[in-house]
Amino acid sequence: MATADLPEAPGGLQRPPLQRVRAGGHMLEYRLHPACGRDAPTLVMLHEGLGSVAMWRDFPSRVAAATGCPTLVYSRYGYGGSDRLEEPRGVRYMHDEALVALPELLDELHIARPILIGHSDGASIALIHAGDGRREVAGLVLMAPHVFVEDLSVASIAKAKIAWETTDLPRRLARYHDDAERSFRGWNDIWLHPDFRAWNITGYLSGIRCPILALQGMDDEYGTMAQVETIAAHCRDVEILKLADCRHSAHRDQPEATLAAIRRFVTGG
Repeated sequence: MATADLPEAPGGLQRPPLQRVRAGGHMLEYRLHPACGRDAPTLVMLHEGLGSVAMWRDFPSRVAAATGCPTLVYSRYGYGGSDRLEEPRGVRYMHDEALVALPELLDELHIARPILIGHSDGASIALIHAGDGRREVAGLVLMAPHVFVEDLSVASIAKAKIAWETTDLPRRLARYHDDAERSFRGWNDIWLHPDFRAWNITGYLSGIRCPILALQGMDDEYGTMAQVETIAAHCRDVEILKLADCRHSAHRDQPEATLAAIRRFVTGG
C-alpha cells in the first residue's frame, strides 16, 4: 500500500449501487459493474492490504467498459464498509480469504470460472485461490503480487507505521474505511510480526493451470521483480509487464498501460 500516494476521495461518478453479501462469516460490501452487452467471464477485483471498494475509484468501471465483462469489486472483512475487524489478523489471513471467504462470495453471487484481478495482498489471495486447485479460474491478473516476504516490504511497512503515527494518514484513510484504525492496524501489525517473515506461498504456484498476466512497477517500494520472476519460474503461462515510472499501484501510476494490458489479456485483442 503506497500510503504517500492515496487517491483522492471518490466524487459523484455514476456507479452501480453498493450491495451486501455474507461470506466467510461476515457481511461484505460489493459493487457489480454490468457487462457491456455480450457473453463474457466475470472479473473479480481483489484489493490491496489497505484497499476497499472506494479505494479503487473509477478503475473497475473503466475495466468493465474496456473489456465488456461484468466486473465485481468488494471490500474484504475489516475494510471499507464491510464488517469491522474484531480480532488481530493471523499469519494465514490471506489463506483464509482465498480458501474460505472468496469461494463463499463467488457461490453467493453465482460466479463460476472468474478472472481474478488482484493488487498486492489481493494478488497473493488470487494466487492461493487458483493454486489450491479446487475451483476453476479462467485467468489471473496480478498487480504487484507477493509470494514471499522481502526486507524491502517490511522496511516500507515499518515506514507506513511511522506515517500512521506522525502524519495525517489516519484522516486520509478514514475516507475509505469505516474504522481506519482497525483496518490499518490489522494489516500493519501482522506484516511486522516476526512470525510473518516465514510467510511463503510459492508452494501454490505449481497448481495454477490458467494464464497469468503479472504487472510490476520498476519503482515499487513494497516488492522487487523477484516476486513476478518467481511466479514465472513456477507457472506455465505467464506474461510479465514491467512498468517504468511506476511504484506499487500500477492502476494509479500507469492507468492507461495497465488498462490496455488487462484488455488485451481478457479479450485477446
